[in-house]
Amino acid sequence: MTWLVTGGAGYIGAHVVAALTEASEDVVVLDDLSSGDPSRIAGVPLVVGSVLDAPLVERTLADHRIDGVVHLAGKKQVEESVRLPLLYYRENVEGLRVLMEAVTAAGVGSFVFSSSAAVYGATDVALVSEDADCRPVNPYGRTKLIGEQMIADVAAATGLRHVSLRYFNVAGCARPELGDRGTVNLVPMVFEKLTSGVAPQIFGDDFPTRDGTCVRDFVDVRDVATAHVAAARALREGGLDSLTANVGRGEGVSVREMVDVIRTVTRTADEGWAEPVVVPRRAGDPPDVVAAADRIRDVLGWKARHGLLDMVESAWAGWVAAHGTDRLEPAP
Repeated sequence: MTWLVTGGAGYIGAHVVAALTEASEDVVVLDDLSSGDPSRIAGVPLVVGSVLDAPLVERTLADHRIDGVVHLAGKKQVEESVRLPLLYYRENVEGLRVLMEAVTAAGVGSFVFSSSAAVYGATDVALVSEDADCRPVNPYGRTKLIGEQMIADVAAATGLRHVSLRYFNVAGCARPELGDRGTVNLVPMVFEKLTSGVAPQIFGDDFPTRDGTCVRDFVDVRDVATAHVAAARALREGGLDSLTANVGRGEGVSVREMVDVIRTVTRTADEGWAEPVVVPRRAGDPPDVVAAADRIRDVLGWKARHGLLDMVESAWAGWVAAHGTDRLEPAP
């Protein structure tokens, strides 16, 4: 069976590709390289282009005899989605529609979708389960929820077997060369500030949480990758028709707590500088979102293996490899 991984040269995508390859699955990548890097997937067939390019997608499915798709391509910045909603509806919703049309025409039988905890919005429970009402509070989350619904509708009409994986907050890296090089996610965002010699920022400390900062479920990218392998195998083996599952550790960590762990790993706490500064909230941030992870364990046998410290230490190794220094000093 051959899997097409869209967005496979990106940070999460490259980890998924590596995990699938290590599990002896045949993989082809489709990526427009807007944020991906071909060096992350050396040796894996790469088609450069967008899921919005219908003829390209159709040719790729046919030329490589694709049996299943793992769809990770798309935009994922919450704040950007608030500013540029039409960009997100084009890339995430229309991109998926074009892809699904090609998948249906080609008779591809299995589909794994990269969804998000952003579909839940602001939750009022300690652990949010997949059965919770979905009330996304930003365009990014809405595009992911629409994506899940689109896939379910197509499946009802065609018999497509599908899994939607709702990631929580992803960090860490399997190997330094696969690290997150962007500065959108919290961990590399803090690394970027510390590397510049300035204090990291916390966006709001007046949320209804234990220390006033947002609480999130941080999950290691290595675990996210193995969740995809478990989903792909279950679909390939034919014992699963559909599943929507959280991918998280089931443990809430506040932004302030995470910044403290980062400062410990980077030794800036020992050196007595880089205390975080609080700035206004970002648009679209819910206060508290933590996964109930029972369903994916029960159905796929998957469980997160990596803890918070391991996650941050591996992420830091990736950042140092990409930027060439681990010596951090306050700006003059």
